[in-house]
Amino acid sequence: MGTSVNGVGSGIDIDSIVSALVSAQKAPKQSQIDTATTKATTSLSAIGTLKSALSKFQTAMSDLAENSSFTGMTAKSSNEEALTAKVGAGAASGTYVIKTTSIATSSKVATQYISTGTTFGAGTFTISQGAGAASSASTTTIKVASGATLSDIRDSINTQLKDSGITANIISDSEGQRLVLSSTNTGEGTDITLTTNSTALSALGIAAGAKASDSTGGYVVEPAADAVYTIDGLSMKSATNEITTAISGVEFTLLEDDTKSTITVDTNTDGLKESITSFVDAYNSLMSSIKTLTTVTSGTDDDGNATTTAAALTSDSSVRNIVNSLRNQLVSSSGDGGTLKLLSQLGVSTQNDGTLSIDEDDLEAALEKNAASVESFFTGTNGLLSRMSSTLDLYVADDGLLDQRTDSLNDTLSDLATQQTNLDRRITKYEATMYAKYNAMDTLVAQLTATSTSVMTTLNALNNASSDD
Repeated sequence: MGTSVNGVGSGIDIDSIVSALVSAQKAPKQSQIDTATTKATTSLSAIGTLKSALSKFQTAMSDLAENSSFTGMTAKSSNEEALTAKVGAGAASGTYVIKTTSIATSSKVATQYISTGTTFGAGTFTISQGAGAASSASTTTIKVASGATLSDIRDSINTQLKDSGITANIISDSEGQRLVLSSTNTGEGTDITLTTNSTALSALGIAAGAKASDSTGGYVVEPAADAVYTIDGLSMKSATNEITTAISGVEFTLLEDDTKSTITVDTNTDGLKESITSFVDAYNSLMSSIKTLTTVTSGTDDDGNATTTAAALTSDSSVRNIVNSLRNQLVSSSGDGGTLKLLSQLGVSTQNDGTLSIDEDDLEAALEKNAASVESFFTGTNGLLSRMSSTLDLYVADDGLLDQRTDSLNDTLSDLATQQTNLDRRITKYEATMYAKYNAMDTLVAQLTATSTSVMTTLNALNNASSDD
């Protein structure tokens, strides 16, 4: 910035003059930059808010689809601690009494006692799981290096069999250590055996069907066994506790021995109502967010004049396209819904403000007739949830339309920052030039004033001398 002693020679207020000139020079471009920066910043924030709202809606659609929220039937157990149940495809209303004698168990075997600190010689042993001949069993050969400890053997087993459901651990007491093998596979014929191929590893042997004792290795508690239960008095067995095929369309899990439970399969009316309401709430929440970003607000200024304020995305073409696409899906026919083709058949309609409303009576009547079709209508291959979510992919995907607009707005802000820097630099030079000119003028005026004063002094002196004569 230039400096001045503010018109010492001329008496002119140079600071005020230069300040006015600088403001006049800077104001138009500064106003343009400020207006563009505000618009770009506001739009950038609005685009971020819009993308967040769209992503939240997609997440809601995904959660509703993945959680089987629209299952037309439901299965309930009278004793959740003993048995849990859920419906699958093709479920029909009915009740089933399940008496569980014993649940399916897995194999757990232990070696004989091995003295603490024992090391083994080099060799191999084979871990087998399965009944009957070795050809029908699952086998794995474990190599043991000379000097290996029981911990080393345990770690080798866990490394090689981590994906097979078999794990090894060590249990110790005052008598020594035992290597214990456990399996997640249940059912008769899934017992674990361990066959050693060298004398150095003989202490690790576990014979099929043997009961573990101090001197031998074998099963712990009982050998692996099938689940034994009845369905309405009919005797049943299963190698696993998760029963998927015994009752058509119903899956249940046995949890305790010597228990009785009743499975009731019925229309999932309450669950369907809740899920449809969740869908409507998610859609309305999105529409509310969009309305906030696009609303034109009327008001009055301090003088009482009418004013209007447009939100950041008012009249934005992308927003219009998003809303139109979603509304088109709401009224499109679904090919997967059986007798249920349109959302309006469930008593769901669009209001004047674009949100959805539910007529409870119409919904109740629709579910009585079309409950079995609701799941496929919403979550089928061409279901409403996937179609609505897919409609938004173009906008919210990485490098989608909203990301591209964000990048463009950031580029605009970067360019405006550069323009601001250039403007500040130019104005600084202009201000210095103006001060130099006005200071030079002030100096010249001071010099002329001094010269004038000197001349007048001389003339006055001459006049005074002439008067004395």
